[in-house]
Amino acid sequence: MLFDLTDLRLFIFVAELKSLTRAAERMHLSLAAASNRVKELESRFGMRLLYRENKGVMLSPAGETLLAHAQQFMQQLERLKSDMQQYNNGIKGHIRIFANTTAVTEFMPQVLGAFLTAHPQVNVALEERLNHDIVRGVQEGTADIGVAAGPVQGQGVDIVNFSTDRLVLATSLDHPLARGASVSFAETLDYAHVGLHEGSTLQHFLNRVVSDSGEHLNLRIQVRGFDAMCRMVESNVGIGILPQSAGLRHSQSMKLALVELRDPWAVRERSVIVQKLDTLPVYARELVELIRSSQMQASPSPSAS
Repeated sequence: MLFDLTDLRLFIFVAELKSLTRAAERMHLSLAAASNRVKELESRFGMRLLYRENKGVMLSPAGETLLAHAQQFMQQLERLKSDMQQYNNGIKGHIRIFANTTAVTEFMPQVLGAFLTAHPQVNVALEERLNHDIVRGVQEGTADIGVAAGPVQGQGVDIVNFSTDRLVLATSLDHPLARGASVSFAETLDYAHVGLHEGSTLQHFLNRVVSDSGEHLNLRIQVRGFDAMCRMVESNVGIGILPQSAGLRHSQSMKLALVELRDPWAVRERSVIVQKLDTLPVYARELVELIRSSQMQASPSPSAS
């Protein structure tokens, strides 16, 4: 046999951590044992899989190919284990979802509430991640489903656009920017902002926009969610950038002005990301369809005011 499961797990960790030492620690193996396993793999395949350098290791082209197959193999194994759980504790399946901030806080709770009610034998793990981590998680099999907003690219994945949202500016009713029909993001930089926590997809995106422009974002306070952001905005702590759908919902109970952002990047496509849609378990495909249908029905009107 060319390899066993320990070999594959070890190789995946080596590629992820770029360190044989750290991979050995993760696998609870001695460095010598881990090194021997990699050497044995190279001997069995008859080719170099790793380049060992002072700062760590890099995969050879053959190693990249082995990594791709190893990740797919381990993902299929996890799906097999998940499907077989129905014969043990009554759980039919498990779905792992990586999603952006808006999805986690705004619409996935409602979607998952309906889904889990209809599928009592399925468990779901929902984690907030940045866009590149969402795509990578699906590619590597760490996540079964990804939900992201904005430009999404990735090899070896199916990307399904399911709705369009846009970013808007939220201000207090008496703020100077509240009087305009629209505003550019650059015009908002003269004022204090209320931002989301550093781990949020939206804040990461806005920080990158500001950095690319060479400007500075005056973050007066950072909060954990859109509800807290809107309360701070209403209290004149600062202004905030948030999805229109979230702004419309919170403006029903708070005194907020929503101003359209003129920047092209303010219009964002929402996407579901999976490795291959037609190979997902039936219940996972049903969840993808529920996400698509629920958000197509709930898309906000074009006006942000």
